[in-house]
Amino acid sequence: MKIKIISFFTLACVLNIWGAVAKAQRKGFWQQKVDYHMDVNVDEKAYQYDGKMTLKYSNNSGQSLKKVYFHLYFNAFQPGSMMDYRLKNISDPDKRMVTNLGTKEKPVYQSRIGELKTNQIGYQKIKSLTMNGANTSFKIDGTILEVALPTPIQDGETARFDMEWTAQVPEQIRRTGRNSAEGVALSMAQWYPKMAQFDEFGWHLDEYTGREFIAPFGNFDVTIHLNKNYVVGASGVLQNPSEVKGYQQKAKVKAVDNKATWHYRAQNIHDFVWAADPKFVVDSASSKNGIKVYTVFLPTDKEVISNWKTAIGLSTEFFDFCSAKFGKYPWPTYTIIQGGDGGMEYGTATLITGGRNLKSLVGVIFHESAHSWYQQLFGINETVDEWFDEGFTSYVEELAMQHIFEKRGAIASNPQIAAYRGYYKLALSGKEEPMSLLADYYNTNYGYSNEAYNKGAVLAEQLGYIIGQENLEKTFLKFYDIWKFKHPTPNDFKRVAEEVSGINLKWYFNLFINTTRQIDYAIEKVTDTDILLVNKSNFAMPLDVLVEYTDGSKELFYIPLREMRGEKPEEHFDIYKDVKRTVLEDWFWTKPDYTIHVSKTPKTVTIDPSLRLADVESANNSFSK
Repeated sequence: MKIKIISFFTLACVLNIWGAVAKAQRKGFWQQKVDYHMDVNVDEKAYQYDGKMTLKYSNNSGQSLKKVYFHLYFNAFQPGSMMDYRLKNISDPDKRMVTNLGTKEKPVYQSRIGELKTNQIGYQKIKSLTMNGANTSFKIDGTILEVALPTPIQDGETARFDMEWTAQVPEQIRRTGRNSAEGVALSMAQWYPKMAQFDEFGWHLDEYTGREFIAPFGNFDVTIHLNKNYVVGASGVLQNPSEVKGYQQKAKVKAVDNKATWHYRAQNIHDFVWAADPKFVVDSASSKNGIKVYTVFLPTDKEVISNWKTAIGLSTEFFDFCSAKFGKYPWPTYTIIQGGDGGMEYGTATLITGGRNLKSLVGVIFHESAHSWYQQLFGINETVDEWFDEGFTSYVEELAMQHIFEKRGAIASNPQIAAYRGYYKLALSGKEEPMSLLADYYNTNYGYSNEAYNKGAVLAEQLGYIIGQENLEKTFLKFYDIWKFKHPTPNDFKRVAEEVSGINLKWYFNLFINTTRQIDYAIEKVTDTDILLVNKSNFAMPLDVLVEYTDGSKELFYIPLREMRGEKPEEHFDIYKDVKRTVLEDWFWTKPDYTIHVSKTPKTVTIDPSLRLADVESANNSFSK
């Protein structure tokens, strides 16, 4: 046996290398934390306000930070901004954000942002910014504030930032602003300098061009000084309802210099919104599980008032329904506020347009409230995984509409059929892009909307087709248990589904998200003894094939996909009642055809009787003798 002697120098080098490797390693799961204390004084006549902020920022990243970044969203509402240029150059701009100078047949769109005057633009100007009492060096680039720190924030350290700023609320063009189309005075979304998200992917520094957001979880303590005649709706819990207008019948408005003070607190959220108008009225109701739901809206006519009255009752049912299906709603309140330009989710609150018919009003409330799970409770990065946010929310919304509004329970086997139709239209339009594309970068708003909302919902429903409906329901609840108050990725959801079902899902998530491949199966030939199936696409899937024989009996053939490395359990839809289920040998993606051998003469053959397979050409999915 030979004995090698390692020199001290060699050993030191090894240890140094090992130390460097160790330092380079990142922790397991981690996330940053924020704690905002904000005080704002509003000049409602000039549509301006002065703000003061104390922000405690906890660094849990495993590395030191020499810089931090804030978002200044109001700065997007200026001529020459990135959002202005985006409106000028996209083929199908958001109609709310442009003026059509042409005709309906030959539109000529003009960016509304490009026409804003100095007193109409939005801005956030930083007057001072310190860290732990020391001055920082900062610069503003569009909607991003870059801050060079006097000393790095070390791992495990909490830094205190003190900021003073002034802001002007822009004309209401997208989500935030003054004087909405429905007459709401102030819709205050993305109104404060917001700490940017830093995670395992680095800093998320997307300029605001009109779409989605991401931010760290934390606590908010917000004080708003505003004309005493105004009523406010906001995130969180109002701390002084007896001192302000609208929330208590015997409230004595406490005013200093004709201004009332509104004080809100919220815990473990990642966005804070408020809106205000002197004509707002407030209503409230509690769910069976004790969630206090507020509505804050303009009582413009009897129909509007009636619709909002009905909607608040249905909303309490919604929160109980979703708590059972997707995990308990963890906050004490939710506030539905009229404002903005459509509907947008925020921490424990939403801004929606309110002059709608009842079904439309309930639909937008259900959608935005469903974001309390997919985007608020699970802090999904909707700038990257917009389908995970909007698609899953659309999935929840549709289930709730069928159970609560229509009072008929979910459609037997595929409650998301409307989303499927939207996806098919997109897939055949030539405008589909990979769903993994960053939200801001889609070539068309049409493509973005259909992929984020429709294809995302299809992904969820079709997942049930692959792993089984009961396993899908279990996946949602287990995902809640593991990932509430965190920032999950689509892979995290995939891994939970794999754990619950025992089925490998790498192939499905990769192809459906990262490509525009389409599913297309067909029944090629049917004889008395054989059924020949073909995969006409480059996207392989497991199949359910229902056969009705000439003697009236039925048999469901289940063909797993080899890549699944498992099988879905038997499902119990009404269409399968008293139907024999036969599990066949698996099919694999490199084989273009598959033969089912039958012992009796087929009368009809149907691929995917549950209609959950997103097959773009269904005409060849059935056979009838």
